[in-house]
Amino acid sequence: MKPPVDPERLRARFPALGDADLVAYAEVTRRILADSGRGGELLAELASLARRAREKEVQGQALDADERTALAYWRALEKMQA
Repeated sequence: MKPPVDPERLRARFPALGDADLVAYAEVTRRILADSGRGGELLAELASLARRAREKEVQGQALDADERTALAYWRALEKMQA
């Protein structure tokens, strides 16, 4: 399956992005595009999940797969905004 975003274009524009960032960004973008009617709602849910994941990470707690993906996606966005 073709990625929803061109990883090489992103990597060229945002050199701070690593492989894990690009994987998380593509995965979440794919989810949002698949359910575009709920895009805003999905982003709000993702932001909340990423916030909770960051708090758990600071406290040394283990993250589940969804929390890891949400946090990686959010970190990728932060790198693209820097």
